[in-house]
Order: sequence, then C-alpha cells, then structure tokens
Amino acid sequence: MEPVIARMKPSSRFLNKHFSGESMDYREIVALFIPILVDQAFIVGLNLVNTAMISSSGVAAISAVNMIDSLNIFMISIFVAVATGGTVVVAQYKGSGNDSMVSHATAGAVSSVSLIALAIGLVGILFHNPLLNLLFGAASTDVMDNARTYLIGSSISYLGIAVVQAVCGALRGIGRTRASLMLSLIMNLAYVVLNIVFITLLHMGVLGMTISINVARYLGAICALYYLFRLDASLHIRLRDLFVIKITMLKKIMFIGVPFAAEQVFFNGGKILTQIFIVSLGTYAIAANAIASTFAGLMQVPAGALSLTLITVVGQCMGRRNIKDARKFVKSFLLLSSASFVLMTLLIMPLFHPILSLFHPPAEIVGEIFTIVLINAIAQIPLWSLSFITPSGLRAAGDSKFTSMVSMLSMWLFRVVLGYVLGIVLDMGLLGVWLAMNCEWGIRGAIFIKRFLGEKWYQHRLI
Repeated sequence: MEPVIARMKPSSRFLNKHFSGESMDYREIVALFIPILVDQAFIVGLNLVNTAMISSSGVAAISAVNMIDSLNIFMISIFVAVATGGTVVVAQYKGSGNDSMVSHATAGAVSSVSLIALAIGLVGILFHNPLLNLLFGAASTDVMDNARTYLIGSSISYLGIAVVQAVCGALRGIGRTRASLMLSLIMNLAYVVLNIVFITLLHMGVLGMTISINVARYLGAICALYYLFRLDASLHIRLRDLFVIKITMLKKIMFIGVPFAAEQVFFNGGKILTQIFIVSLGTYAIAANAIASTFAGLMQVPAGALSLTLITVVGQCMGRRNIKDARKFVKSFLLLSSASFVLMTLLIMPLFHPILSLFHPPAEIVGEIFTIVLINAIAQIPLWSLSFITPSGLRAAGDSKFTSMVSMLSMWLFRVVLGYVLGIVLDMGLLGVWLAMNCEWGIRGAIFIKRFLGEKWYQHRLI
C-alpha cells in the first residue's frame, strides 16, 4: 500500500489521507459532493438572479419577498427536517447493505413529508391575514399587499417542493447525488425562466413570481415521482407504496426528523422575530438585510454542500458501525469548510459593487450593506463550520435530540435576545442584529465540538 500512496499526486495523497477510510474512499466522497455543490451553487445563484429581478419592481416588492421568505423558510424547514430524517435512515440502511429497507425508508419519507407539507400549506392559506398582521403589522400598506399575494402563492407551492425535497433527500442518502442534482436543476431553472417571462417581460411583479414558483415546484415534483417510479429500477417503489405508511419505519424517520423539525421551528422562529426587529427599522433596513443575506448565501455555498454531503457520509459510516471513520470525516469536513470560506471571501469581496448593482439599492444603504457583508465574511471563517458542519455529523449518527436542544436554546438565549439588545436597545440597527447572529454561531459551535470530542453522540442505535 505504501508504494501505491507514494506514487500518487500530492493532491491525491492529501485527499486519500484526509477523506478516505474503511467505509468509503475520497473518490466516493467527491462523487457525492460535486453534484450537491453544483446544486447549491445553482440554487443560491438563481435566488440571486430572482432577487435582482424582483428588485426591479421596487423597494416595496423586494421588502415583501424578503419578509415572506423568512416565513417560508420557517414553514418549509419543518418538512425539510423530516426529509433529513429520511436521508439519515436511508443512508444507514444503505451502509448496512439492507436494500429492501432502503426502499421502505424512501417511500416512508416521501409520504410523511408530503402530508406534513400539505397541512402546513393549508395553514398558510387559511390564516394568511392573521399571520401577516401578527408578524409584520408595522410594514407599509404597499409592502403588506405584495406580502399577502406572495404568502398565499408560496403556501400553495409547499406540497410540490416537499415531494422534491423528500425524493432528493432519499437519493442523497443512497449516494445518487447526480439524480438529485438533475431534479433540483429542473425545478430551479424553470423558476428562473418563468420569472424572466412574468417579471421582466410581462412586468407582473410579485404576482408573476408567485405563478413562477408554483409552476416550477410542481413540475419538479412530477419529475421526481417519475424518476422514482420509472427511471430508478433498484428502489422498486410503486405508487401504492406511498399510501402505505409503516409505523415502525415512520418512528425511525421521526426519531431524527421530529427533534430536527422542533429545532427548525424554534431556530427559524427566532429568525422571524429578528425579522420583526428589522421591519421596525423601516423599508430600507428590510431591503439591506435581503441583499446582505444574498451575499452571505453566496459565500456559504461550498460549506452548505459539505454539510449535506456529511449527512450521507457519516450515516453510511454509522450503518457499518465504523466510529473511527465517522470521527475522521467530521474533522476533515470541518477544516475544508473553513478553508472554503476563506476562498469565497477572497473571490466575492472584490466583486462586491458589481454584484450589488444587480439589486439597484438606494445609495443610502450601500455603506451599511458593505459593512455587514465584510464583518460577516470574516466571522463565518472560524465560526460557521463549528455551528453547522458539526451538528450534521452528530445528527447523521442519531444524536438528534442533543443537537436540536442546543440549537433551540442558543438561538433564543443569544441570537434573539442579544439581537434585540444590540439592534434596538443600543440602537446599532441592522448591524447589531447580524453581530448577535455571529456571536451565537460561536457559542453553539463550542458546545457541539465539546459533544463531538466525547462518546455519547455515537451511542444511538437507529437501525
């Protein structure tokens, strides 16, 4: 073995040392990672284009979309959390070599996620006015009118994106990230093309975006189900399998999914509360926050892809009960994730003004956006990976209750409270809210690293 390693190129030797183990080697991990990276890059890039297009409809339109997107993230995160539970269960069965249970887990994930999304969508449609008045009542009339249209339309689309998320999550769990990538690209490219038609050409504003998001998501759902039933012969899933929910499988999925869903409810609920702080700061602050969030999303693309990849990698390691490999891969992904932030900061900050020009921001908020983006870019290099990569590894091992509890408590005790103190009480405005978020990353990350260095996180038996 040593002579073979010695003949490798330096890059291959590095990858073999840090990203190969008994469970899988670096070639398998790269094959998992690249499609997810491309997927995440397209999602964030297309969101940037969509935000830029809707900004052409005015500050009220971009403010409304940003407000409702914070609520959309809250709603969607619930069924995405359950889909993540499906990914973990599928990955562990795949690692154990039990193909029939992989099929049952996939069908169970799609069924449960779809039902949850349907229920959440109905809540959004039926109670849109009380939700808007409760959360964003301080917003101006034109912002609220746009927000109402976008909320109802988004709620209708939840079932479509839920099916895509559940199928893609299961495919990532068994390592078919290319198929997951293609489904995601179909949905997101359709969204952009339709936005060009309805927003740029027909000037339909927020209503046009609402039509686009529904057509694109249900197109994605149809393609996802077609792939599941017709194109993937190995899973052997039939339509009737989706209507037979096995309680034992549902319990396994929910063991991961429910704590993660609760975490997402509290975590994104905290984000909504900080959004309420921002709404009280005025329409310009809402627009500045939307644009700064887009920059942050761009910088987080590689790290976000690593976080999703790690769920499959650690899940399959735990299916084989190989703790040594699971530990090694979490450490390697942490280092690579932090390095990716250095690279993305060096790439994006010099392009700040060209990218910013896409959003047509008022001149009054350009300086504030630059300050927020720069500070956040520096802070996320050491802090983001600890706060998000580590819990992905812990959750994939079945340690979902601990990770969820820490995330919930840190969000409400630090990001929300500190964000209010810095942003509102001490009058630091939007910058104070963002600084509180960076502080919360550090606190949460320190707790997760301490857990990872111990033994309790891998002592759960999921399958």
